[in-house]
Amino acid sequence: MPPVEAHPRSPRDLFEGRRHYEIPAFQRPYVWDEESQWAPLWSDVVRVTESYLLNSDRPPIPNHFLGAVVYESKKASSGDVTRHDVIDGQQRMTTLQLLLDAAHQVISEHGHETEAEKLEELILNKASTFKGQVERFKLWPSQADRAAFAHAMDPGEPWDGEHRVIEAHEFFRRETERWLTGVPDDDGIFPPGTEELRADELCSTLEHRLVVVAIDLSGHEDSQLIFETLNDRGTPLLKADLIKNWVFRKGEQVGADVDKWSRTHWADFDTEWWRDEISQGRQSRSRVDIFLQYWLTMRLHDEVKAELVFRVFADYAGSRLTTLNGAEALLTELRKDADTYRGLSELDESTPEGRFRSRVIETMELAATTPVFLWLLSENHSVPRDQLRIALDAIESWVIRRTLLRKTSKDVNRFMVATLKSLRGIESREAGSAIRNFLSEQTAETRYWPSDQEMLSTLPDLKLYGNIRQWRLRVVLGAVEQQLRDQSQRYEVVELPNRLEIEHIMPQGWRTFWDSTPKLTPEEAAQRDRYVNTIGNLTLITKSLNGSLSNRPWTDSEATGLTDGGESGKGKRTLLDAFSLLVLNKEIVQGHDNIWTESDIKERSMHVAEAITAVWPGPSMEIQESAFESARS
Repeated sequence: MPPVEAHPRSPRDLFEGRRHYEIPAFQRPYVWDEESQWAPLWSDVVRVTESYLLNSDRPPIPNHFLGAVVYESKKASSGDVTRHDVIDGQQRMTTLQLLLDAAHQVISEHGHETEAEKLEELILNKASTFKGQVERFKLWPSQADRAAFAHAMDPGEPWDGEHRVIEAHEFFRRETERWLTGVPDDDGIFPPGTEELRADELCSTLEHRLVVVAIDLSGHEDSQLIFETLNDRGTPLLKADLIKNWVFRKGEQVGADVDKWSRTHWADFDTEWWRDEISQGRQSRSRVDIFLQYWLTMRLHDEVKAELVFRVFADYAGSRLTTLNGAEALLTELRKDADTYRGLSELDESTPEGRFRSRVIETMELAATTPVFLWLLSENHSVPRDQLRIALDAIESWVIRRTLLRKTSKDVNRFMVATLKSLRGIESREAGSAIRNFLSEQTAETRYWPSDQEMLSTLPDLKLYGNIRQWRLRVVLGAVEQQLRDQSQRYEVVELPNRLEIEHIMPQGWRTFWDSTPKLTPEEAAQRDRYVNTIGNLTLITKSLNGSLSNRPWTDSEATGLTDGGESGKGKRTLLDAFSLLVLNKEIVQGHDNIWTESDIKERSMHVAEAITAVWPGPSMEIQESAFESARS
């Protein structure tokens, strides 16, 4: 096998003669922009060109290095162009062609025919046999950019709308026009030389003084490995880009229509939504890379590290890409699951899957459950609705109960993988029951599902406020409100307002108005401080009402003369009764006309804990007791 060789190449070296560089349809779209790439490149072109126009003691700048280009050359048949597949460097190759064409148009329009002809040789293959064919262009971009590129290079080609390729061409055309015609820059400095000299030297710079390092991988079986290595060291290629390149090259080997694949299977992955970076823990990653990691975890029933996504995908998919039917089937399955993943954000929260996403993945911030969630929703598995609900309700209960009891979540990634493994060999019509049974079987401290008995014996005495984030407590209390409301048809159907806030019924600052006579002892005060932050002393109110309640006393008589927070002379009970429609607060107001004490808090804590166990039913006690018995023996 020949060694990999790198050679410096100017645009004249790259594009002279019958040459046609094609960017595979499946590669990512054109993404360079004015601020980061176009403007700096134009500035460098001007800097190099003007160094030849200025009468200076300094020698002119010989060339400007643009970076590397990697391609594979193909054998040319008689009368054909010499073809090259661009493996890497498509952004700079596309930009270079847009720059050359924009400069050619301006120079031609201003009557500099010799220079215009030289540049035209670098952008078009003018033989009549190529007329109307894509081969007339020296470069043909990826699928997403082709129509816009054709219009930019040949305005006679149809196009309607905006596109970054067209924006790039217009930028270079505008800047060339300004500089060539002698318009001063933003600092008021005029370009040196006459227009004729500027056209000549600009042409020379664009032909000879822009340099890339060209690497031809022709004859190398490990070209994909070279491609991955080149792009895994600091350049912004996504793991999805590496996967795409590898998959479509495999597709070419089995005779697939990769242009069609690009449109039907992969075009959506190249859109901004998929490529946008979102926060995941301490890192930000593109949605498509996150999805592929989840998808592989779901498929393999094994934990997949973010940095190994490409390698794991290649190992998993390799055997399925050896035939056209296998490859088509794999990409169809991937596309279906990708569409499912993209639709997660639009799920109706009144459905089991919508509630699960809102409560577990978003509020409880347990994205680690996503591979199991995706498995259950996948069209490729066709889990019945009743089994989907059983599974999601079970996992949600497992999460909520462990969160409220402040159990560790450090093992949740591996546990979700174990949950996926429990589905091996299980029919889809039994998937929900299988997951519920699997969760019920757990006995390890990091994995077991708290029972009703533990919830009712432990939760009422736990300090929740300050130990569990407020937005999580809001979700729990909101679900309790709905559960209480569902117990009677006499309640109106009321949708909970957004952004309700947690309120302490007996305030944390109880010492201002709520202390007794004589005052509580230090031991009694410490006990009250603990009760104040338990579930029985917490409720939901609007932000505006929260500002009025503050630390005010319970009754109107105790609030006589009180003006802080408005509502002069009114106690907390009166304000809750007047302004809150929640059953949570109606139950607090009723039967507590004159006082709200630690005993009331304890009683309500048990009441709320019972409601929580009703909202989120626990494990199968028969299975759990049997599992713990086996663990003890």
